[in-house]
Amino acid sequence: MESVSVFLRRQRQLFTAEGVESPALSADLLLAEALRISREELLRLTLLEPDKTLPEEARQAFAALRERRLKGEPVAYILGRKEFYGREFIVNTSTLIPRPETELVIDEALRFCQGKERGVFADFGTGSGCLAVTLALEKPGWEGFALDISEAALATARLNAHNLGAEGRLSFALADFTLPLLPAASLDLLLSNPPYLSEDEYEKLDQGVREFEPRTALVPPPADGCKASGLEHLCRIVAIAARVLKPGGLLLMEIGSRQGPALLEQIRGDRKNGGENAWSELLLKRDLAGLDRLVYAKLAKLAKTG
Repeated sequence: MESVSVFLRRQRQLFTAEGVESPALSADLLLAEALRISREELLRLTLLEPDKTLPEEARQAFAALRERRLKGEPVAYILGRKEFYGREFIVNTSTLIPRPETELVIDEALRFCQGKERGVFADFGTGSGCLAVTLALEKPGWEGFALDISEAALATARLNAHNLGAEGRLSFALADFTLPLLPAASLDLLLSNPPYLSEDEYEKLDQGVREFEPRTALVPPPADGCKASGLEHLCRIVAIAARVLKPGGLLLMEIGSRQGPALLEQIRGDRKNGGENAWSELLLKRDLAGLDRLVYAKLAKLAKTG
């Protein structure tokens, strides 16, 4: 019988040869799942007990998981979960898989909320609920609203809120966030990781993203029959934020790494919604890779929000 350590090494080599993204990590996580242990426990086992035999039932369970991975299915969907900001969220094909760079939204939100025990926030396009649930747990005195146009995604967000203990701190709404739903000057903070990919960018994505993650959460619908540029929802959210934020309120919105300059130019020139004068701060925030990742826009205290 083959040992766990030898089997794991072979699976890493197989995934590498097949061109699987993050082959070693994929093999580790799937074998840990088959053995019903954590990845840390698996690596500890291979180090301290290199001759331990792999049980046949674990081998069979891994084979089924491996087949799905070799077809391009992301590991997070195979496992049904993904860690975000130190918590484990349920994910499925109705929701995007949370990315590490999106944690920057929470980092900036917590800086803004520091010293403010109470407030009201909304998460536009909540998906798995990773932003709304995380902020509700980190700032329990704040009232939160989570909106999504997908009923299946909203059900997943509600489940994550229940499992993680944020159920009573959030209100969920099945709604199109591009419509004027919220009252004027009703929010202290607006969070969003909206669809921001262009059609051309989407076509160049990894197969696992294109075939499994929801397209509507990645690419905004085209306008006037033209290909989506990726800016459609971003500009709409900025306009909505200028109306629904309280004076001094903050918009934090994830964007594509090459969209920042064009988006800021549009915001500054949009006189209908106050243009640059609507905002006391209008910045781009970079992620750990040094790429533009967030629009940080604080509403001017004397801005007209009606």
